[in-house]
Amino acid sequence: MTDSSEHVFGMVAEKGRWLFVAAGFLINICLGSVYAYSVFRNPVQDLFSTSTFESGLPFMVFLATFAILMFFGGRLLSSIGPKKVGIIGGSLVGGGWILSGIIPNAIPSIWALVLTYGVIGGAGVGLAYGGPLAVATRWFPDKKGLAVGLTIAGFGGSPFVTANLARPLIASNGPLQTFLMMGVAFLIVVILLSSLMRFPSPDWKPSGMKAAAKGASARAEMDTATMVRTSTFWGLFLAYTIGCLAGLMAIGISSPVATGVIQVDAGTAAALVGVFAIFNGAGRPLFGSLTDKLTPRWAATLSMGVIAVASLVMLQAGSGTTALYVTCFAALWLCLGGWLAIAPTSTTTFFGAKNYARNYGVVFFAYGIGAILANIISGQSKDLFGSYDTAFIIVAILAVVGAVLSVVLLKPPKTN
Repeated sequence: MTDSSEHVFGMVAEKGRWLFVAAGFLINICLGSVYAYSVFRNPVQDLFSTSTFESGLPFMVFLATFAILMFFGGRLLSSIGPKKVGIIGGSLVGGGWILSGIIPNAIPSIWALVLTYGVIGGAGVGLAYGGPLAVATRWFPDKKGLAVGLTIAGFGGSPFVTANLARPLIASNGPLQTFLMMGVAFLIVVILLSSLMRFPSPDWKPSGMKAAAKGASARAEMDTATMVRTSTFWGLFLAYTIGCLAGLMAIGISSPVATGVIQVDAGTAAALVGVFAIFNGAGRPLFGSLTDKLTPRWAATLSMGVIAVASLVMLQAGSGTTALYVTCFAALWLCLGGWLAIAPTSTTTFFGAKNYARNYGVVFFAYGIGAILANIISGQSKDLFGSYDTAFIIVAILAVVGAVLSVVLLKPPKTN
């Protein structure tokens, strides 16, 4: 079936399908506000008088919960569709942020924020996140890497909007009231845009769709049980964990490193988080396109090389080395964005589109593991050694391991 037999938003499907990408991009602007948490981190640490590790707990739990609920979100997508899943997820995202502005006032503890922001907000993102990606994958079988990359560019680019919005609100209203106000906005936007999401007819394909490059397409449609028994899955899972660990660590400490190591003021630090968000957003279509053109193996290997170099160069950072800091952190944010395009595109490429939502829900557990390890490594490095140098050394070593895994294991799985 070609584009002439199906219409989207009053247009032929091949043109109208781009509006799903636009709607998904805006949804992800809201969902990706978690990446602005480093702007909240010092105010939260001061408000609750916590350690560096403890102040990162809401961020860590948010990302871990996000990853876990992605698995269940994938299963819900298959049964009730992207519209309903997005509305449920949007309600939890907005509700979690709103409660983060209310409950910690009554119970002044970092653990209250862990529950509202980390568990409830993270659960909402876990449910809502998969819908726009699955919709993009179904509507763009001919350009899946590009479409997925553009859709989730909003997630990576979110801090460019949300960090610069949050900083003046925190300065004038405090972190808790800022959570509440932003939560109301997220509730409205995610629910409204999720109501537009739908899949194409099962047999729909764009006209003139080119055949996939030899060796780049899935040899068979695999279910989850079959997928996890392949070495390709484990190579993807472990490399994804490392890529997420490096990027999420950078995101969680961007503002503290800027103010504590590079010695810039809080306003400049927040502005730089916005700059890094542009690189994170750009990394998604960039690496999505590279995954289409170079295959997942070489796109992943390139990303690991960049992570290793950036981490080692950061060992030279100190007061006044702003350009070095910006370059390295921009690279790390870029590669996290890259992995959030490489992984879903690879999942479809290697294991097929039919079971994509469920399969990627399992692959995405790597993101949650990366989030937990990132906070442990960065927090303990700072608390135990007084600097983040140890964390960067660990990440550089892991990136080399990730490059080897990518070269050896990221290839089409064998089928019987």
